[in-house]
Amino acid sequence: MEDLVKERAGAAALGRIFGYEPLYVSGLVSKLGSAAAVFDLSPREADALLGPYSKYRGKICPAALDAACKELKALSARGFHYIACTETDFPALLLDCPDCPAGLYYISKSEPAAIFSGRPAVAVVGTRDISPYGREWTRKIVQTCAQAPSRPCIISGLAYGVDITAHLTALDCGIPTIAVLPCGIDSIYPAAHRQAAERIAEAPASAIVTDYPPETSPVAFTFVRRNRIIAGLAGCTVLVESKPKGGGLITCRLAESYGREVFALPGRVDDIRSAGCNALIRSGSAQAITGLEGLGEQLGLGKYDIRRKPDFAESVAAFYGARHGTAGLDSITRIASLIAGNRGIGLEDLCFRSGEPYNEVARIAMMLEADGFICIDLMQRCTINARKS
Repeated sequence: MEDLVKERAGAAALGRIFGYEPLYVSGLVSKLGSAAAVFDLSPREADALLGPYSKYRGKICPAALDAACKELKALSARGFHYIACTETDFPALLLDCPDCPAGLYYISKSEPAAIFSGRPAVAVVGTRDISPYGREWTRKIVQTCAQAPSRPCIISGLAYGVDITAHLTALDCGIPTIAVLPCGIDSIYPAAHRQAAERIAEAPASAIVTDYPPETSPVAFTFVRRNRIIAGLAGCTVLVESKPKGGGLITCRLAESYGREVFALPGRVDDIRSAGCNALIRSGSAQAITGLEGLGEQLGLGKYDIRRKPDFAESVAAFYGARHGTAGLDSITRIASLIAGNRGIGLEDLCFRSGEPYNEVARIAMMLEADGFICIDLMQRCTINARKS
């Protein structure tokens, strides 16, 4: 068996045997120098290392190595890849973590060196139940990262809410992104994000990764363990929104335990989706994100001036001024400004604040929605489209 093939098979086999207790893997590899060397041990030597009464007794055997080799060969035929923790291009930040996995399964069009090394990485995480405020600021944070001198890779978990917003914004901005799965590489979770996963896998220096073997189903525990990979791959972690308990908070605590910097976006004190962020800031575990100016430098991406975009009302005015001239433009921009400053404002409240009649407010709101500037929900609440912010 070729050395590299055997090493990868050895790492994949160790991942199957000790996957839920990665400290065993790091201990064995550190002592023996490689994953493949573990499978050169005689039963007596294995017992001496693990103990004669270990629950893993007898699992380190040639059959486990052969099975892993066949598995990796079958995965390769389907376009999946694997990198062992002992390889040069394995992510160095993850290797520094005490619970580093034996290796990573991944899908990508790029080589491991392009995916896992050569650029900083920022994890952007948060609730699935994202608010318009959270979606807007997720996009702004990633867009600000994309303007940095050291353009980072954005790490997240492909989940609904903050995760998928971070991934898609990174792709739109032309920076790499890595999505970490809570399941085997042979499935995508959630299935609704399969198209987004395909975009990520096709994008330069981007990838879908997991340390779970094929056919591993996503259950509560796999999500918790997955978060250590997100935190481990990144030099710093940004929490956008989180309830008092949630996966994003777990990721932040893991990042802190790895000695990485943690940042959180403050929110309203009465908003449950900001309760986790506010608590992290209050405890001193996270630095508050108070604006975009200087954020890139905070995140370790270099010092630079943010290119100012026109604000929402300016964009609306420019769009409709070019179409209709100045007729009615004051009313349109006034309504747009009120929506931008009062996320979730209803049509009746817009009438009261703007002084415009209901029919005119409804007409302008529907026009703004038709042109993609805002979204109106079933309760007639208006929020700006994050892509237009």
